Amino acid sequence: MRTIAEINDKIDRHQATVLTVEALKARVAEVGVTQAAKEVDVVTTGTFEPMESSGAILNLGQTDPPIKIRQCWIDGVSAYAGFGAVDLYLGASQMVEYSGIGDGSDGEESRERGGGHVIEDLIGGKSVHLRAIGQVTDCYPRASFETTITRDTINQFYLFNPRNLYQNFIVGVNGGDRPLFTYLGPLQPRLANAVYSNPGAISPLLNDPDLQLIGIGTRIFLGGAIGYVTWEGTQHFPLQKRLPNRTPIGPAATLALIGDAKQMETRWVRGCYLKGYGPSLMLGVGVPLPVLNEEVILRCAVQDQDLVAPIVDFSIPRRVRPTFGLVSYAQLKSGRVAIDGKSVRVAPLSSLHLARQVAIELKQWIDEGKFTLTEAVAPIPNDRAFIPQDLRGR
Repeated sequence: MRTIAEINDKIDRHQATVLTVEALKARVAEVGVTQAAKEVDVVTTGTFEPMESSGAILNLGQTDPPIKIRQCWIDGVSAYAGFGAVDLYLGASQMVEYSGIGDGSDGEESRERGGGHVIEDLIGGKSVHLRAIGQVTDCYPRASFETTITRDTINQFYLFNPRNLYQNFIVGVNGGDRPLFTYLGPLQPRLANAVYSNPGAISPLLNDPDLQLIGIGTRIFLGGAIGYVTWEGTQHFPLQKRLPNRTPIGPAATLALIGDAKQMETRWVRGCYLKGYGPSLMLGVGVPLPVLNEEVILRCAVQDQDLVAPIVDFSIPRRVRPTFGLVSYAQLKSGRVAIDGKSVRVAPLSSLHLARQVAIELKQWIDEGKFTLTEAVAPIPNDRAFIPQDLRGR
C-alpha cells in the first residue's frame, strides 16, 4: 500500500495521518482493519519502564598535562575507563561507592544512588563531581584529576544501551515465607502481591511481534530525543514460544539503542532505586510503525486480552524458576489476578500514563514534521536462541 518514502513525503507536507497505538486500536474496532489501513500512515507506540541494561558514553576532553584515566568515579559512582584515555562508560545500575560529595551528606538517600541518577543529573544540566586516577606514561604524564563536569563541558554524552525494550516480560510473585527484594521491586511472602513491568498492548515490540518494521537504523524516540536502533539487544531471544497472533508468551526480542543524551529530558530519563536490589534507570522509548500494508494494522490491533505473561515464583533461587501459568495483560491491568486459587493484588513497575505520553509526544513530532521515518539498513536477527551460561559447550 505504501512505502516509507511516500509516508515521509506526506510528513514533510504535514499531510500524514498519525495515530497513537491506543487510538489505532479504537479505530480498528470502529471501522475494521482494511479501512484503518487506508486511513492511517503511522502508528506511534511507547513505554516508560526500568531499563537497567543502559548506560552513557562520556568523552571528557583532555587535561593539561594529559591523563590516561584507568579509574574514575562520577559523584562516587564508578565509571568504566578501559578504552580511550578520557572515554568513560557509566552504567545505569552501577552502585555508588562513596557519597557525601559537595554537600557533606552521607545519609541513606545519598547511598541509594547509582549510575542512573548521575545520568539523570547530567541530562538535567546539573554539575557532578569527577575524580580520576591515571596510568602515568610518557604521553600521559598526569597521575590524577579532580573536577566538576556538566553536559555542556564535556565533548560527547550519549546513551548507548545494550538491552532495552524487552518484548514481553514476566510477572513476579513470592511463594516463600519472607519478603524478597528483586529487580521487580519488593515481593511479599505467601503470594501477597504480584508485579509486572511491560505496558502490554501499547508496548512497541508487541505491536511488531516479528520485527518486520523495526531494524538496525530505525529512528526512535529515546529519552525525549531522537535515537536509533543499533543492533539486537543482549539476551535477544526471538525463538520464544508464541501465540497464534505471533506475540511471545514470555521474554523474547530485545534491542540495543543509542541517542544523544545532551538533547534528552529528565522527564523521560530518571534514575531510580529498588530497595534491597540497587539502582536502575526509568526510560521512555517510543517507536513509530509505518503502515505499509494491512498486516501492520492487524498486528497493531492486538489487545491486552490477547497478550500473556508467565507468573514466576522468585522464592526458588534457581535460574529456571517454577511458574503459576500464564496471565493476560487485561487481567494484570485489572489490579488482581488469580494465582493458585488465591486473588492476588498486582501492580505495574512501568508507568502506563507516561508510556501513553511517549506515544503522544512522538505523534506530535511527526505531525509537526520534526520526525521522519527511516528505512532499516539490516533486519534484527530472528534466529537467536538463549544460551544459559551453565549449558555453554555441552
